[in-house]
Amino acid sequence: MRAARARRPRLVLFDIDGTLLSGGRGARDAFAGALVEVFGTCGDVEGFAFEGKLDPMIVRELLRAAGIPEETIGRRLSDALALYLDRLEAALALQRPALKPGVAAVLDGVAGEGAVAALLTGNVERGARIKLSAVGLWEKFAFGAFGDEAPRREDLGPVALEKARRLFPFDGSDCVVVGDAPQDVACALALGARIVAVATGKTPAWALAQAGAHVVLPDLADTSRALEAILG
Repeated sequence: MRAARARRPRLVLFDIDGTLLSGGRGARDAFAGALVEVFGTCGDVEGFAFEGKLDPMIVRELLRAAGIPEETIGRRLSDALALYLDRLEAALALQRPALKPGVAAVLDGVAGEGAVAALLTGNVERGARIKLSAVGLWEKFAFGAFGDEAPRREDLGPVALEKARRLFPFDGSDCVVVGDAPQDVACALALGARIVAVATGKTPAWALAQAGAHVVLPDLADTSRALEAILG
């Protein structure tokens, strides 16, 4: 049984891809197809590590490596992202994302404890909404810090905290980040937050621990254990 918690509420910031769900081939194919249509190439999308990165950063890194001039990337970036989101919505209407184990129960538990659940994700807002709406979870989150609101993953934490302060005078020590990548760990540590990492993405548990995660879980399937780690 968890010890009684202080009255001060917690802010729990969830990553999406690899942590809450997996978009599968549909999301990657939508991204690649949009880049090909706008820029004539998607670069080495099959060998690219998407984990922990911001959507605009992914576009820039793929296309720089493919030799597309920076000026061209910047000029057409918004077009590429808009087309990707249209394709993503169509793809996920046909095959919805797969939820990671225990996610729905943990989100209900976080809400039941009076904590604020929000998003800290590399997805742009519309992409996050498309993915989470496809599995009925979008309304579970009070707000989000999204991939087009900061230049680096580490900079998203302060964005989330600023939005959270409209609800309560949170500081970094009130925050818990739940993510599956070393970038999630770095983001949490930069914010002064607790980081609960889950080995449900591409990064193994030992690497998440090595990156500095306070707790590493195999997944969120054990609801009591997950809530103890997040809120205990």
